[in-house]
Formats: sequence, structure tokens, C-alpha cells
Amino acid sequence: MKLTLRARLTLMYSAIVALTVAAFAAVAYVTVSNQLKRSLDTSLARVASSLHAVIRREQRSMQRPLLPARRERRRDGEKRTDGLEFFVKRSLQEMVGPVLPSESPVDADPVWSAVYEHMLINSSAYLIQVTDREGRVVWKSENLMSDSLPMVRTFERHGATFDDGRLFTNYTLDGVRYRMVLAKGDVAEITAAYPASEVDATLRQLFAMLLWSLPASLAVSLGAGWYLARRSLRPVDQITQSARRITAQNLAQRLPTPTANDEIARLTATLNDMIARLETSFDRTRQFTSDASHELKTPLAILLGELELALRKPMTDDEYRATLVSCLEEVERLTSVVEGLLDLSRADTGQVDMVMQQVRFSRLVDEICDDILILADVKRITVITNVQPDIVVEGDAVRLHQALLNVIENAVKYTPDAGRIDVTVTADQRHASVVVADNGPGIDADHLPFIFDRFYRVDKARSQRVRGTGLGLAIAKWVVDAHDGTIAITSVPGAGTTCTITLPLRHAKRAS
Repeated sequence: MKLTLRARLTLMYSAIVALTVAAFAAVAYVTVSNQLKRSLDTSLARVASSLHAVIRREQRSMQRPLLPARRERRRDGEKRTDGLEFFVKRSLQEMVGPVLPSESPVDADPVWSAVYEHMLINSSAYLIQVTDREGRVVWKSENLMSDSLPMVRTFERHGATFDDGRLFTNYTLDGVRYRMVLAKGDVAEITAAYPASEVDATLRQLFAMLLWSLPASLAVSLGAGWYLARRSLRPVDQITQSARRITAQNLAQRLPTPTANDEIARLTATLNDMIARLETSFDRTRQFTSDASHELKTPLAILLGELELALRKPMTDDEYRATLVSCLEEVERLTSVVEGLLDLSRADTGQVDMVMQQVRFSRLVDEICDDILILADVKRITVITNVQPDIVVEGDAVRLHQALLNVIENAVKYTPDAGRIDVTVTADQRHASVVVADNGPGIDADHLPFIFDRFYRVDKARSQRVRGTGLGLAIAKWVVDAHDGTIAITSVPGAGTTCTITLPLRHAKRAS
């Protein structure tokens, strides 16, 4: 099943939004996770640093070495007092509290002051163990009870690397996962651990929120995408409905043009231009059909009349001969029309192959002018030729002969008796030109744009007196266009008409 454009746009928009939200969620989750873990590591590092500061302060005050945390009695039975009594008799809050204002490296940082306050208030969540340089545990937090945390030397034996005297790692104790730091100091080694469950809980909440946000965003994007696609394609629907109402009978209608200058507006303008060209083509086709029917109808009617007359009554041999000659002339006229139409039809479909070869252009024009003298003498028309010799062009000799003959013959047909026709052939470095000028009645400017249309008649009454197919100039233009040339007609009513044919010489050679 093929989806509509609206559905495809909606799905594409939703897919882009979904991928964007998923990528953002993944980046946000990874970023928050890393930030929480870094914050926890920093908190553990500050705990270790603070305890190192406490130990150094107490040792300076007592001036005693650090000894194992055990209760010993002297031989005389009195209780022994040593440098560990501050671990036994004082709580963690009492030991850490005084160091924050003066000796803690973060005493000026209100954020970390809040962290330490949280640590002191929730000290039961921290697992802390103090070990002397010989690896003896001298103190550990009460929540460790009989358990112990790993020592620095344990990791050193396995080749662990301590950056700045600290090592961060994960540790599981009694089924609970902890984040742990092992810090080496000048007088003691401290191991501190904090449950990672709080970080995990925060990450689970974040993951759940992101997980629910993805389908919600997808649903919103589907709705928004459908709305936007529908709104964007509404002009297309209007264009479609308007286009369905346009048929061959009402090609004068046009599609509604949107006010916005966007892609839809440009598409509408292009379609309106296409409809205008179709309208022009349909009009010309109808005119061509009408003119062709008229051109074929006239000789057929003459043929029918001549043959009916010959069958209706007996005729002499001369009369039969005259009838047959008249019929033959009409058949030749029909043949010329049909051949011209076939040539133009094959030209329109690209089925005519030009046989390109070197053509002696000057000689070709001279031969045509010699042949046309027969028609010109009948009307006592003077044909003046001025042909530059030795012009050679590359082209199809048969088609060029056909085009030039049509143009010159057309001038003879419409030039009045005792008129004059001038045929001039020249060439420069790039072009060869043929100019055929007569002193006939001329053509009004309104008719000039249509002069090369098939069966177009400038003066219907005058055209009826002049026998022709009405295809001569159309064929001439086709031949010239096929040779990459140009043909143009200029005229002054009452003063004559001039036809100019120009052919390029880029493949031409001058005869020596």
C-alpha cells in the first residue's frame, strides 16, 4: 500500500523529532550520569582530605604517634592514653566540625560546605576506615561493624595506579554496591565509601522520565506533523481540484495563484504557463484542421464536379481531354498538400534525416532562379540576381533547394504583373545570406507573426486567386531551422516584402 504525500511528510517529520528526542535523551542521560558520578567522587575525595586534616591537627596537638585502635592496660593496671583517644572518645562530627572553618581546603566554598553538612548529618551512610602506614586499621565507622574496607596496599599489589594519591573504584559489601576512594596520606591511609544507590535511584528516575517523554514527544510530533502537512498541502489540493475542471473546452481558465511567493506559487505559475501553451497549441491545431480540410475540400469538389459533368452528357474528345487535364491538376494539388503535410508531420516527430554534405550554395540559388524564370515570364516579372560566387555550405541539398524554391516561388505568386524580384546572395566570415525582395502589395504588421503558420492566409480573397498549398513558408522555416539558420520576413504594405534566410558557416568552406 502506497502512502500519501501527507502521510509520508508526517512520518518523516515524526521520525526526525523522535530521533532528535532520543539523541537528546541519550546525551542527557550520559551527561547527568557522568556528572553525578564525578560529584560523588569529588565528595568522597573531600571526605578523605578532611579526615587527613583532622589527623594532622590532632597529632600536632598530642605530639604522639599513630597507634593501633585497641585498649591496652599498663602493667601497673592503669588505662593507657595515646594518640588514638580522639578516635575513640569523639564522634566524626566533633572531629570534622572544627576543621571546616579554618583547615578544610573548601571552607570558602558554600557548595562543598553544604556537602560536608550533609555528610555529617547523614554520617551513617558513609563507610570510613583509617589505616596507619603499616597497614593496621586504627579506626573505622560504626556502620562497618565487623566488616572492613580494602586497604591501599591490596590494590597496589595488583598494580593499581593512584592519581594524586587517590584511587576511585566500585566495591560491593553485603550485596550493596558502593563507590569507594582510597587515599594515601603522609600519616595515614583513608578508605571512604558511599552507597551508589542514591545515584542509581536518580538515574532510574531520569531514565523513566526520558522513557515516557519519547512516546509523548512522538505523539505530539505526529499530530503537529499531520497538521503542518495538511496546512502546507492545502494549496496543492486546490490546484488539483482546479486542474480537474480544466478540459480541452475551457483551456482559458487558469489555476489559482497563491499569494505567498513560495514553491507552490512557482509550481502554479509553471502550470499556468503550460496551460497557456496548450491553449495556443489547441487553437492552432483546430485552425490547422480547419485550413487543411478547406485546402483538401476545394480540389476534391472540383474533381467531383468535373467527373460528374463528364458522366452526365456525352463530350467531344477535346472536352474529355480538357476535363482530364483539370482533374490531373487538382490531383497534383492534392498530392502537393498531402506531401507537404507528411513532410511537416515527419519533421514534428523527428523522423526526417538530413543528408549533410558540401553544397555549392551559389550554384544552387542560380539554378533555382533559372527555373523560376518560366513562372516569372508568364507574369512579365523581372528577376534580378546578385549572387556572390563560390559559396559552399554544409547541408542537405534537396531540402535547401525545396526551401529556397518555396520562398522565391512565393514571391513570384504574390508579385503583380510586370513587377520585380531581387535575389541577393552574400557571405561573411560566419554566415551565408539569401535576400528575396519583391515590390508586391506587402503584408500588414498584424499578419507577420503568423506568416509561417501552416495554411495561414494573409488575404483570403487574394489567396483564392493564387494557387498554392499554404505550406510553402512553413516548410521553408522547418528546413532552415534544421540547418541552425534563421528566416525572417519584413514588409511594408504597398511597397513590397523581403524574406531573408541566414545559414551559419561554421562547417562551411570557401571554394578556391
